[in-house]
Amino acid sequence: MNKEQLLEAMAQKASITKKQAGEALDAFLGSITDTLRKGKAVALTGFGTFQTSRHAAREGRNPATGEKINIPATTVPKFRAGKGLKDAVK
Repeated sequence: MNKEQLLEAMAQKASITKKQAGEALDAFLGSITDTLRKGKAVALTGFGTFQTSRHAAREGRNPATGEKINIPATTVPKFRAGKGLKDAVK
C-alpha cells in the first residue's frame, strides 16, 4: 500500500474527503517527527512506540579498499510494534 492508497482508505473509513485525509496524515506524521526530533518517544497503546536510538561514533572499513574510515555518531528513529498490532498481524 502506498500513500495514495492509504489516503483513499482513510477517507473512505472516516467518511471524509481525500484532501482532509491527506491533511490529517501530514499532521500525524509531522507531530511524530517533531516529537522524535526533541528526543521524546510517541507511544500509541496497542499499536506501537516510536522512539530514537543513539548510535555512537565508530571506526569502520571501506569494503572496496580496506581503508579505515570514521563513522560519525548519529540518532536514528525506531519503531517497536505493540501487542495489539502483533496479534492482528499473526
